[in-house]
Amino acid sequence: MATTSGVGSSGLDVNSIVSQLMAVESRPLTALAQKEAGYQAKIAAFNSVSGALTSFQGTLKSLSDPERFRGVTASSGDATIFTGTATTKAVAGNYDVNVTQLAKAQTITSAGQLTMNAPVGAGTKTILTFDFGTITGGKLADGRYVQDATATPPDPTFTVNDKKAAGTLVIDSSNNSLQGIRDAINKAGLGVTATIVSDGSANPYHLVLTSNDSGAASSMRISVAGDNGAPDAAIAGLLAYDPTGTQNMTQTAAAADTKLSVNGIAVSSAKTTVDDAIQGVTLDVRKIGSSTLSVARDTDSVKAAVNGFIKSFNDLNKTIKSVSSYNADTKQAGLLLGDPAVRAIESQLRGMLSDSLTGGNLTNLTQLGITFQKDGTLAVDDSKLNKAIANNFDDIAGLFSSVGTASDSLVEFTESSSATKPGTRSLYISQLATQGKLVGAGAPSSLQIIAGSNDEFAVSIDGVSSTIKVAAKTYASSAAFGTALQAAINSSKDFASQGVSVSVSAAADGTLTVQSDRYGSASKVAIGGSGAPNIFGATPSATDGQDVKGTIDGVDATGSGQVLSGAAGSTAAGMKITIKGGTTGNRGSVTFTQGFAQQIGAMVDNYVGTKGMLKSQTDGINVSIKLLDKQQAALQDRLTMTEKRLRAQYNALDQALASMGQTQTYLTQQLTQISNLSKSS
Repeated sequence: MATTSGVGSSGLDVNSIVSQLMAVESRPLTALAQKEAGYQAKIAAFNSVSGALTSFQGTLKSLSDPERFRGVTASSGDATIFTGTATTKAVAGNYDVNVTQLAKAQTITSAGQLTMNAPVGAGTKTILTFDFGTITGGKLADGRYVQDATATPPDPTFTVNDKKAAGTLVIDSSNNSLQGIRDAINKAGLGVTATIVSDGSANPYHLVLTSNDSGAASSMRISVAGDNGAPDAAIAGLLAYDPTGTQNMTQTAAAADTKLSVNGIAVSSAKTTVDDAIQGVTLDVRKIGSSTLSVARDTDSVKAAVNGFIKSFNDLNKTIKSVSSYNADTKQAGLLLGDPAVRAIESQLRGMLSDSLTGGNLTNLTQLGITFQKDGTLAVDDSKLNKAIANNFDDIAGLFSSVGTASDSLVEFTESSSATKPGTRSLYISQLATQGKLVGAGAPSSLQIIAGSNDEFAVSIDGVSSTIKVAAKTYASSAAFGTALQAAINSSKDFASQGVSVSVSAAADGTLTVQSDRYGSASKVAIGGSGAPNIFGATPSATDGQDVKGTIDGVDATGSGQVLSGAAGSTAAGMKITIKGGTTGNRGSVTFTQGFAQQIGAMVDNYVGTKGMLKSQTDGINVSIKLLDKQQAALQDRLTMTEKRLRAQYNALDQALASMGQTQTYLTQQLTQISNLSKSS
């Protein structure tokens, strides 16, 4: 409301009069502003409840993971010897662990050379093939394997590692120096690291090769062959290394496995990390020695989860009480006192937490000692919680999380969704999942693999294709070739990057079978290329895999590989179970429990979601605020016009009074003059 300063000509205080009149006229505007402030305060109160619910929802989400309640700890008696890390699959107990050997990688060294850069040999094109495997038998003398009549077997043997493919590289005049050979090996990515070491002698420079992997099965064998002719004799004399024959390099460190015993049972590992020697436990072995490992249930994490749940709910309860209750001491009512939405939230949460679940050995929170107090908060009886942890540790997860269990040991509950209904359901399997495979048409016609002739295979596994080569040589048996083929396929980057792998086996008659490690209709094997007819014959038999088929609670389920998924719209919707083996027919039952965290989390979504109850409340208040804004704008316009009218009226009155005052002054002056004239005459 605009005003002007000063007093009118007549002495009338127009500003004061108009201001006082407008103060009366503005009372409805003040009332509207106060009403809007009340609405804004309610929105702030709803937002505080929404924030508290969102925080509570975050706690519920963390409790929805059943692993949160299945923690296991592994404690080593001497962490300098080994440490242990346990998963939820570990079984509580005490284990005696005796470490007798640590895993090592093999290192072999060439004879000394005068320089690093001078050519070795004439530069004739020579092919180096690196194989990896296990050396057994014989004995090691002066860095070389020799016969030992007392050993079993007496002669050294080399067994190829079927999980590591052989690799080749070419040495010629462009790289036949010691330095060039080193760089070529490192660039080829063969699983070997090459370095040059100087010992300070007359011929100081030695090429040192170390396997990238530790373990007995990562020992090296280096074959030297010519390209359509004899290899370079100097290169062969420097690098040829066969533990069972020519050894022109010297072993300075033998490949070895980690060896230990667990409660007297011998265990070995290619690395210093040992998985599943103790179920669900990974041992990190650091030195030779003996100690104990204690595997125990992580009861502290369960207690922390339970107490975290209680605290989070009580924080929510405190927020709700602060905005919806009456404080008798201050005689102040909460902004949302009596609000139906807040009352519904409070009532529904309390009702659900007091309810019982379907299925499981633990069905309500009171079995953990969690109860409501008079003020609406939750509290836990520690003695009851400890008893539940001691007697029902595996069942606690089902109270909070969504948990599924199968009665058949070869059936694994994999997944559920919000659509999955709690309960126990029967399982019937009419078809087991199978793997795709290719079976050769009889034994290979020849096991002689010639580079550039029949060493190449065009392989397609599970829809992924790659061209692979097998090391050129004459293989001792179909099984030996199968081992090399499997290693070549599984080490291919094209397959490994897609998680594709195979198993290759040889029948008694020498026939080879290549089988995909994947299950289901997507599991397929096809092999072509120059080497295929020689190994698999003209008409190999290919069989695609098939998906599992069956019903859950009598309703047809969808199979994909070994995974069976409940039908949409059924009580098993969203449920996925893995059939790992067994037989067709009735396969027992699958029980699904939907815990409090899952159920309450879904309820909270209905409160704080974009279409939730609290959003609807604040949206309604915001509509009212917009209407008030319009009313205030209209009233403000009317007040502006009223003030303008009043100011015009009182300014006119001021001018009239001023004019009358001037007339009065003139008349007074005239009468005074007349009076003075009369007196003088």
